[in-house]
Amino acid sequence: MLIREVILENFMSYEYARIPFKPGVNVVCGPNGSGKSSMLLGISVALGQSYTERSEKLSDLIRWGKDQGRVTLVLDNSLKSGRRPYPRIQKDQIFLTRSLRRDGKYWFELENRAATKADVKRLLSKFGVDPENMLIIMHQNMVEQFTVLSPQEKLRIVEAAVGFESYRQNVLQAQKKLSRILSQEESVEKLLESAEQTLTYWREQYDRYQQKKQLRMKRRFLERELAWAEVSKREKIVTDLKEQIQKKQNENLQIENETKTINGQLEELQRNLEQSKTEWKRLLEERLTLEREKAKHESSVVMADQTLKETESWAETYHEEMEKYLDKIRSLETALHETTNPIDLKTQLTEIKTTYKNLESTWTQRFNLKSESLKKSVENSKEQLAKLDSQISDIKANTDHLNLEIEGATNDVLDRKISRALLQYRKENLSEALEKLNKELQIALTDLQETIKEAEEMGSRIVPMKSIVDILDEIRLTDGHLAALADVSEDIERMYESYSKLYLELKEKARLVAENREKAMEEVKTRMEAWRTVIQNLLDHVSLKYQGILSEAHAIGDVRLINGQDIEAAGLEIFVGFKGGKLVPLSAYTQSGGERSIATMTFLLALQQHVQSPFRAVDEYDIHMDPKNRELIANLLVSSVRGLDAQYLAITPSQVTFTGKDVHIITVQNVEGTSLIKEVA
Repeated sequence: MLIREVILENFMSYEYARIPFKPGVNVVCGPNGSGKSSMLLGISVALGQSYTERSEKLSDLIRWGKDQGRVTLVLDNSLKSGRRPYPRIQKDQIFLTRSLRRDGKYWFELENRAATKADVKRLLSKFGVDPENMLIIMHQNMVEQFTVLSPQEKLRIVEAAVGFESYRQNVLQAQKKLSRILSQEESVEKLLESAEQTLTYWREQYDRYQQKKQLRMKRRFLERELAWAEVSKREKIVTDLKEQIQKKQNENLQIENETKTINGQLEELQRNLEQSKTEWKRLLEERLTLEREKAKHESSVVMADQTLKETESWAETYHEEMEKYLDKIRSLETALHETTNPIDLKTQLTEIKTTYKNLESTWTQRFNLKSESLKKSVENSKEQLAKLDSQISDIKANTDHLNLEIEGATNDVLDRKISRALLQYRKENLSEALEKLNKELQIALTDLQETIKEAEEMGSRIVPMKSIVDILDEIRLTDGHLAALADVSEDIERMYESYSKLYLELKEKARLVAENREKAMEEVKTRMEAWRTVIQNLLDHVSLKYQGILSEAHAIGDVRLINGQDIEAAGLEIFVGFKGGKLVPLSAYTQSGGERSIATMTFLLALQQHVQSPFRAVDEYDIHMDPKNRELIANLLVSSVRGLDAQYLAITPSQVTFTGKDVHIITVQNVEGTSLIKEVA
């Protein structure tokens, strides 16, 4: 059992109602418009449904004239097999409330505390209730709606009701995984094919590259042999030049000694000259500093004179202002002798005289102070200028003396350079032949060193077996062969190794992907078989039960799984045949309203023992049935729930159908627009 009691407050036609529910079948009876369906609608709203066929907005379900409605479910949380369905709340009863306001605000309360829809879903999942599933809660007209569903939709609804959704999800996950692996395998195969073609090309280029490497090795050996042949040739030239130079060296030795003596004297003179020049520069910088100081003081004198002139101009302005004050004083004194009421004029005269004295004292003091300061500044600047003129004169005398010393030292340096030039001229005349030989020797030695260095870069020394001409001929022949391989890049070996490695990696990856594909296909097959097995077993049991119930209504039927090899296309097809007719699919176009109701209810009853939800409900399932079939379905409904830990709510306008049966009957009447509840049994 799930619901112990339903409390409706200002909900649709209910002002306030407490409706107790019991285990087993609860039957709600009453005339049309009495509020029977509103009871199931209230339960659905409390369980979290947001949209109903009765209204597009939940606020439309609030009782007319009221601003707020409320539906409360008292859920059974008592111990079952030593454990509560919702162990987070250690109470036998759980109060789940949903409040609706006219302004469109809705909220849940769980045990009188605010809760989210996610909290409610979590709670219902613990009880195993899915209020959105048509087979769990079937409102008005849903019996008809079930018949127009596609076979695929019917199958999914059945899977959700009996708790087999996980089998479908397992298959879909495995198929999705297989699809990814197949896509990966296709990509790897394309890459492998492309890599194989590329590797073939680079293998051909690699063979040409090896041939080119051999030719280069041969050419390097020939270059080495040629280099050491050049070394031998230059060594002979150096030996001949050294013998000739030895004869001229003694003649040149004396001239070199004389030249060294003159060079020493010349260095001493140049040092003295540099010192004199340094001292001259120092004096020049000192003079420049004094000249700048002099210019600064001269500028100060000019500025002070200018300021004195401006001060005198201010004094004239001051005297003009003071003269204006004197004119006012004279004017007031004259007016004072002529007036009969001199009090105000005396006051003005006193104030102007006071102002005059203050201005005279202030202006005189400022003028005198500023004039004295400026005059003192001019005197100081003139004293400094006299001192600076004396210092500049002394520096000029010292500079003239240094100029004479520098001129004498320069002449001495020139004399020594002339003497050295004469010695050098004599040396050139005496050792012209030696210099020529030394130059030739230097060039020869340089060429020899460069040749040896180049030869050593080619490799260690070897004894040439061929002449230079023969070696050059063989190099030209080798270069011809290399020119034919000029298009062979140095990166070929790296590219070949890279693509070889890539090809092997792709082959290994292709092998792993193939293994994964086989495993994934096996997994899909296994999961598909598990899904098909449980679904087929379920439908087999349901079909037998379905056939047995229909036989009591003198009809035949069958429940089949169609397209069972494809889980996406797989569906549930319900067949029925009335009055000796053949089996035909249940649809909105083949059977009458009563036949559709009987077939749909028969299927639901056959499915009952497999449904996991502890609460199921169906509204006005028998509206199109004749009295005999109503009685039959009522009996089957009661018997199908008997023995199950389930609570069933059946809404019907006919109480007679369930009278005398083991059910809990609740009657509803509408009195002056208000639904009233009466518990019969």
